[in-house]
Amino acid sequence: MQHRLNPLGLSRPESLLTLVENRTAYTLESCELNVFETYRESYNVPLSFNDFVITSMLRGKKVMHLQEREEFDYYPGQTVIIPPSLAMNIDFPEATNENPTQCIALAIDQEQIKKTISYLNEFFPKEDPSSKWMLNYDKYHFQNNEEIAALINKVVRICSERSGSKDILADLTLKELLVRIMQSQNLNTMVGDTGNTNRNPLTYVLNYIKANLSEKINIKSLTDKACMSKASFYRLFKRELGISPNDFILSEKIIRAKQLLSDPNAKIAAISYELGFSDANYFIRAFKKMEGITPGNYQLQLNRPQN
Repeated sequence: MQHRLNPLGLSRPESLLTLVENRTAYTLESCELNVFETYRESYNVPLSFNDFVITSMLRGKKVMHLQEREEFDYYPGQTVIIPPSLAMNIDFPEATNENPTQCIALAIDQEQIKKTISYLNEFFPKEDPSSKWMLNYDKYHFQNNEEIAALINKVVRICSERSGSKDILADLTLKELLVRIMQSQNLNTMVGDTGNTNRNPLTYVLNYIKANLSEKINIKSLTDKACMSKASFYRLFKRELGISPNDFILSEKIIRAKQLLSDPNAKIAAISYELGFSDANYFIRAFKKMEGITPGNYQLQLNRPQN
């Protein structure tokens, strides 16, 4: 499920300096929040930042062209991280007065990022001794999970409010946000990485889960495969991936369920059974909690004839 950020109020027309990437900035000690709004169809608009930037879409659609990388569509519910001084060119193919784009760009001081990563590597080293905490710029475009969306919303609120303590609050929230992004990147990197299963027990376990979604996977079997105690396994899983083993299993089953629901003839009860759920009602409740819609309605929407 995409977790969208809270849209911000649009600027008053009389306050707009331009209709293309109109910028409102909030500057703090360790970061700068920029809110960009575009009200006119535009193409090849250049943009760059001197610092590391976390960008998130709030409204509308962009097409992003990042230096030496393939272009991609950018929508609400998604985030892009950008290293310092990387040249961007942006298209706004659908922007109008009635349908503006709105995006935030959170520029973070490089020294703060270095201190956060150094702290993690010193006090919370990864299980794989050859692996270090770091931002992965190959995993630069991703769907927001619930935690990342909540933290970005919190940073935006802190930056835009009038408070004498907002620098302290922003600093603490940014550290957590960086950790959550790195955990999400770790998870995405390990899933499907079959070449590192001998050195990292988490990689082996993640791929075992994905290969056995039809089974009723219990934590005891996973801890045995990881050669770890239950407490150590839970702690490592949460620390490096930002999610519990049970939540990962459930999320992977729901991803597979969505694939199966693309068949208009598929039965909900049969899918529930195929994915190892104890009963169909539990499957329906779990699906709705994660996706905001029942599997039956999801299937109807997915297979509705296009006009």
